[in-house]
Amino acid sequence: MTLLEAVRKARAEGRTLSGGRNWGVGLEEAYRIQEALFPGPLKGFKLGLVSEAKQRQMGIAEPIFGRVHPGMLVERVDLARFLQPRVEPEVALILRKDLPPGASLDRAHQAIGGFFLAMDILDSVWEGYRFSLPEVVVDNTSGGAFLLGLRRYGCLPRGALRLYLNGEKVAEGLVEALGDPGARLSWLAERVGGLRAGQIVFLGSPAAAVPLARGVLELWGEGGVLLARVA
Repeated sequence: MTLLEAVRKARAEGRTLSGGRNWGVGLEEAYRIQEALFPGPLKGFKLGLVSEAKQRQMGIAEPIFGRVHPGMLVERVDLARFLQPRVEPEVALILRKDLPPGASLDRAHQAIGGFFLAMDILDSVWEGYRFSLPEVVVDNTSGGAFLLGLRRYGCLPRGALRLYLNGEKVAEGLVEALGDPGARLSWLAERVGGLRAGQIVFLGSPAAAVPLARGVLELWGEGGVLLARVA
């Protein structure tokens, strides 16, 4: 069974797979399989492995990306739709202008239409989130669903993101760890053949993902909060 067939079958049957196998698939082929498994229409993209430490661990020198479909943007979280739900705090941006491949850093910054507090609801098909680089890319970088705040920031929020589950702080990290959003956009536009106005890009998380449980999620950032119910 090929990697594509294995992931498609496991997702259809609602079960996990044992990761860490050598499927004979490189990174570029993994992205092609990702596109086949998670075709458009697209609402945007998500970035993963944004820290240098995580990149070194996986043997790469750049982030990875996944595809965001309109149905992945939710207002509340239903645990029953996920295999292994985890959550991490993020910041997302929306594009107000198209961004072609090869765009300059200045043009990338000018294309940003605002920033939002966000949460990434991760869901990996790989048991215990143990996977190789091609395996996580094929599985859409563990993208499950996304929550987006209502407040639009004119510039990247500063300081810490603090995530609470049922009143207990479960994750915290500094927004500055996400890097320059313009540089991230320039890189992503080059990798995916350009970005379009109205698309949303989730910039990755400055904190480790944590298991998700029923209750209330709160994400506090600079002068704002994102609330969501988990059922």
